[in-house]
Amino acid sequence: KVIKCKAAVAWEPNKPLVIEEIEVAPPQANEVRIKIVATSVCHTDLYHLLESMHPDGFPTVLGHEAAGIVESVGPGVTEYQPGDKVIPLFIAQCRECRFCKDQRTNQCEQAWRATDRPGVMAPPETRLTCKGKTLLQFVGTSTFSEYTVVNAMAVAKIDPAAPLDKVFLIGCGVSTGYGAAVNTAKVEPGSTCAVFGMGGVGLAAVMGCKNAGAKRIIAVDINPDKFEKAKVFGATDFVNPKDHDKPISQVLAEMTSGGVDFSLECTGKVEVMRSALESCIPGWGVSVVVGWTDLHDISTRPGQLIAGRKWTGSAFGGFKGRDAVPGLVKAYLDKKVKLDEFITHKLTLEQVNDAIEMMKSGKCIRTVLNVSPE
Repeated sequence: KVIKCKAAVAWEPNKPLVIEEIEVAPPQANEVRIKIVATSVCHTDLYHLLESMHPDGFPTVLGHEAAGIVESVGPGVTEYQPGDKVIPLFIAQCRECRFCKDQRTNQCEQAWRATDRPGVMAPPETRLTCKGKTLLQFVGTSTFSEYTVVNAMAVAKIDPAAPLDKVFLIGCGVSTGYGAAVNTAKVEPGSTCAVFGMGGVGLAAVMGCKNAGAKRIIAVDINPDKFEKAKVFGATDFVNPKDHDKPISQVLAEMTSGGVDFSLECTGKVEVMRSALESCIPGWGVSVVVGWTDLHDISTRPGQLIAGRKWTGSAFGGFKGRDAVPGLVKAYLDKKVKLDEFITHKLTLEQVNDAIEMMKSGKCIRTVLNVSPE
């Protein structure tokens, strides 16, 4: 049956979201309908709404960092049953394509359908409608809704003991930052790291550096209020570029006798990506681009790379979602990764615009939106 429920609809770019009654169609073949319990605003939602503002990307239901419970499954779905606790994935894992079969990457040919239309950031088909109009499903998930329908390849089944109002963070921010450090950068014990941007993703990257054994972790942000939080996750130093009249790369080089071993850029700003690369030590420094943008080119002088620095990128922390997310949930339950410390505010879905404003102004790390009771 069609479900009528509440959702936050982005009718047009750069406007507040509107709480509407929408229709969520039954899951078709190889699809899963999920009751969303908890979700959060991530910077990529803001990017689509306020920065990219591509007219073909609206109307849409945003949201991609979430956890919920399977309500029903479509024909052909055997891996999931109603009642299962799950985390929807914005990068699918079909397990069949050449990328899924290769341990070097978490890219998936099937996943590209959700994001490969530039600016649209949604697959062509959708199960959501409102007032006779189809609503795009942002990166194939659309979690700012009481119910959503997701391809079974983009769902991770998790431990039934997991608290959904905490583990929803594994749906994007924490996995993205943590994995960028441990999987992509491959941070080494005893190394020196710099993380640019102390939002949720950056703090998770700090946690990844610490868990990988880095001895010095420099947190870089223009908001000094973020340092206390960064310390909780393992940062040893804090640098505010605004406190210096020379380039941040020079400041870090002077602090570290030549540059850091690993740098992670978690802001989505191309000028910061350049600074992060140029903060690395020549010879073996590795810089990972984590923050998302598709509006500008990145640039540096060739000599920066000829000197032996490596510049690479990371999506969802390099984790193959269906395989890795259950393990990340277990790591939280075993107290090996922190999640509670990221959550600074708790609101309801109806207050989503407040959550957006708090993220824009840097007043929160993560605001959990409690959508439905668990």
